[in-house]
Amino acid sequence: MIVRVLMVLMCCSFSVHANRVQERVLANGLKVLVKEEHRSPVVVSQIWYKVGSSYEPSGITGISHMLEHMMFKGTDSHPAGEFSEIIAANGGRENAFTGRDYTAYFQALEKSRLAISFELEADRMQHLHLLAAELTKELQVVMEERRMRTEDKPRAKLQEYLMAMAYSNSPYRNPVIGWPADIENYRIDDLQRWYQQWYAPNNAILIVVGDVHAEKVFKLAEQYFGAIPAREIAVLKPQTEVPQVGVRRMTIKLPAKVPYILMAYKVSSLKTVGQEWEAYALDVLATVLDGGESARLPARLQRGQQLASSVGAGYDLGGRLEELFMFEATPIKGKSLLDMEIALKTEIRALQRKVISAEELARVKAQVMANSIYEQDSLFYQAMKLGMAETVGLGWQTAEQYREKINQVTAEQVRLVADKYLVESQLSIAYLEPQTMSENTQQGVKHAH
Repeated sequence: MIVRVLMVLMCCSFSVHANRVQERVLANGLKVLVKEEHRSPVVVSQIWYKVGSSYEPSGITGISHMLEHMMFKGTDSHPAGEFSEIIAANGGRENAFTGRDYTAYFQALEKSRLAISFELEADRMQHLHLLAAELTKELQVVMEERRMRTEDKPRAKLQEYLMAMAYSNSPYRNPVIGWPADIENYRIDDLQRWYQQWYAPNNAILIVVGDVHAEKVFKLAEQYFGAIPAREIAVLKPQTEVPQVGVRRMTIKLPAKVPYILMAYKVSSLKTVGQEWEAYALDVLATVLDGGESARLPARLQRGQQLASSVGAGYDLGGRLEELFMFEATPIKGKSLLDMEIALKTEIRALQRKVISAEELARVKAQVMANSIYEQDSLFYQAMKLGMAETVGLGWQTAEQYREKINQVTAEQVRLVADKYLVESQLSIAYLEPQTMSENTQQGVKHAH
């Protein structure tokens, strides 16, 4: 990781240049990152707050997501709905998203309109109106969102149950949107406290990518955000997951068309790993297994043995806390979930026992590199990578170093992480068994720890 030296002059630090990203920190603690991309007269502005579902205590799960909705409900200067109307009137688009470790708001505008975005975001950073009537309306919206994304989707429901089983005490066990009982019982006071606790310039990162000049953006940021006072931000207590000592299993019976299996192994993230190469090797391992049509899982289990109608694997190295390495599959008609589990474990054992060939490693790396380069075409995604790295505490430089670190991974390192992490003692398995509606009301969920 690059060591940064920030030279202080008057109220701000000077910019640090690395791969065209420039940084300045205002006196109130707001970090501003600018990446100049002059290909088209467009700018993306994102403001990230270091708070998400993993910060939430029991009883108010999902409150970060709820507050994200309420951030569009008006301030002293702009009544509910006006924020979006102003952006639309200026030819832009805007939205927001909440994750486990962050909440972010963004606008995409013609470059001369950047000040509009800054004025609106600075306003709602300090002057949000949280009204009971608006909360009542928005509660219905969030409950409907939960119903559409989770309750009515058997695979999403299975994943929610699996996360709650796989993690014992990590806050990653809770869904980002929150548990239904918590959502139904939010109060304005809960939201007000959450807003006051986390929405401050010294807990935020402002990221601008597009056809701009960094110095002008820094001056604009100082103009709109510089006077907002910093607040004392609570230091999170350690949230280290307790060791798992054996396989955890679950069978869920829900109305569904086809059976489905999820397997999750506890693994380190880049933030929690002892040796950073392991996280990058896990990322390469995921691509070996599920990186396009020529990857091992689709090539062998779908087209080769014809066991699965769909199969995949995935890993996100960017979490603030311990992560999961996930496998998913749907067996073809006539094959069971146990058949699928055995086949997936067979592929894992093959990777643990024999290093992948130089040719396979080169192909996988080329694909990872190509995907990373293609993503540079999106101003939004460029900004998002910087924001995700910053909010989990890795630093934006990590996002800029990704391709270099992937290129350094060896075939033996891929085998070593498969052997270290994809082990039975770290495994949680969930089966989805399709049921008719009448059967489902009688069955429910079976656990076996």
